[in-house]
Amino acid sequence: MTRNVLISGASISGPALAYWLHRSGWAVTVVEKAGALRDGGYPIDIRGTAVEVVRRMGILPHLRDAHIDMRRCTFFDTDGGEVASVSPHAVVGSVEGQDLEVRRGNLATHLYAMVRDDVEFLFADSIDTLDQSEHGADVTFHSGQQRTFDLVVGADGMHSHTRTSLFGPEEQFHRYLGYCFALFTMPNTFGLSHELMMWNAPGKAAALYAVGDNDEVHAFLNFHRPQPPSDALRDPEAQRDLVATTFAGAGWEVPRMVDAMYDADDLFFDTAGQIRMPRWSSGRVALVGDAAYAPSFLTGQGSSLALVGAYMLANALATNRDHTAAFAAYERGIREFVAMNQALVDNGAATLFPTTVRALEQRNTVLRDLDALPSAPARPAHSALVLPEFAPMP
Repeated sequence: MTRNVLISGASISGPALAYWLHRSGWAVTVVEKAGALRDGGYPIDIRGTAVEVVRRMGILPHLRDAHIDMRRCTFFDTDGGEVASVSPHAVVGSVEGQDLEVRRGNLATHLYAMVRDDVEFLFADSIDTLDQSEHGADVTFHSGQQRTFDLVVGADGMHSHTRTSLFGPEEQFHRYLGYCFALFTMPNTFGLSHELMMWNAPGKAAALYAVGDNDEVHAFLNFHRPQPPSDALRDPEAQRDLVATTFAGAGWEVPRMVDAMYDADDLFFDTAGQIRMPRWSSGRVALVGDAAYAPSFLTGQGSSLALVGAYMLANALATNRDHTAAFAAYERGIREFVAMNQALVDNGAATLFPTTVRALEQRNTVLRDLDALPSAPARPAHSALVLPEFAPMP
């Protein structure tokens, strides 16, 4: 008898998991609260073990074609003077010619295209209530529809509703890393192409990132704050005002960026944080990707962990017919890999955003020296997990 699974979330880990579960014989439904697939978005990295996942999925050639191929990172000091212009690989620890950087929408589109004919998608809907029994998980959707599934997987991001409903408030699992950031697009009036420019002052950073030759750039404003601004997290106007106040009087191109932020219709504001949980499943429900173990943008490993986690969860379910044993195998198989990648932020991954004058001077000295050195080796955490061969369909 075919087993069925509901996956909440159609970003990265959800469709990736849907692909592998369908391949091993599951009937898969994906529910997504957005009305359609989310296109566009900021650039994301696929590194190390995750490159092997997309190779096994057959989409590596497509993603290589979509590779952004950033050529230079140029850093500026508080007064707007150039500090250094270096290879991006020297800064982020990626492996030239192997690791990938693509627009988030490109990856999401390829994943969706692989499963849309085999998997049921319910857009503009979400899980309202979920009741478990020994026979299955009874789900009532926001639309009013009621269905029963053998398993449910929360792939609904760092602020996962599935996690909250099952395990409790996010505050229990959220580890704040001391930074807030705003992301948005603005007109490329700077003549930038395949490059990143970053301005720093102690505790503040502003970056412009042109992923191609088009007429818009990704703008990024990041700042240190000892405690998260809880009042602003659900109020877009308060977010804009907080950013504007924080960057008041800043030099370089920051005033133009702040003005553009007020006009942007795609502002994304959040805190840099991680999700750390003692377990990722309860009964018939498991979590994958950012919902279970968001590593934060400071590690650059969010999408890679989502892809690897989806593969490992699906393989565990293909190998173990009992879901309790499968969920335990999933955790055993990937928890150390997750821990290594989350620890990257403890090992200096935030050095691009120094919070003191002295730390900024030290970082700038390192950047000036980088230009004369070969690219840094890949970080071991990126490739620490060797994937098992995917279990054949039962």
